[in-house]
Amino acid sequence: MSVDVRVPSILRRHTGGAKIVNSQPGTVAAVIEDLERQFPGLKQELMTEDGQMRQFVNLYVNDEDIRYLDRLNTSVADGDEVAILPAVAGGC
Repeated sequence: MSVDVRVPSILRRHTGGAKIVNSQPGTVAAVIEDLERQFPGLKQELMTEDGQMRQFVNLYVNDEDIRYLDRLNTSVADGDEVAILPAVAGGC
């Protein structure tokens, strides 16, 4: 099996327009590395040069925010879903 990764529209230019792509299970960090292997340039959109998640990117594993789990070390198993969500800000 594999892991489904939901890609927001703003990042689909890296995935050829695909809304959902597949990755291998492991950790969130391993999923990001696998996505970078498949879709070069995607990791740069998600992480800073020092290996931290960008402030405006939120990642969820099965609807759970990884910030409240084990962050990049959060386990991702076969059949899990990872969602990439850009933070949204606004106001008057």
